[in-house]
Amino acid sequence: MSQENKELAFEVAFKKLETIVGNLENGDLSLEDALKQYEEGVRMADLCSKRLGEAEKKVEVLMKTNAGKFKTVAFEENSESKGKNKKK
Repeated sequence: MSQENKELAFEVAFKKLETIVGNLENGDLSLEDALKQYEEGVRMADLCSKRLGEAEKKVEVLMKTNAGKFKTVAFEENSESKGKNKKK
C-alpha cells in the first residue's frame, strides 16, 4: 500500500470506492480502464476495511455492572454488540 493510501481518510477512500463502483457499473470503460478501476477499487475496499477494523478496536462501550458502577469494556467483549453484528 502506498504512503498516500496509508494517510487517506476513510471517508475519502469510501467516496473513491463509490465513484469507482459507479464507473464500473456504467460499463462505458475500456477493458484496460475497467481493470485499472477495479484494481484501485480493491485497494480502496481494503483500506476501508482496515480503517473500520482499527476503529472497532478503539471503540469502548460504557457498561453498568451488577453493583451499579460503570466500567469500560472493549467493543469485542460486549456480548450485546456481538449479537447485533452476527450475519444471518
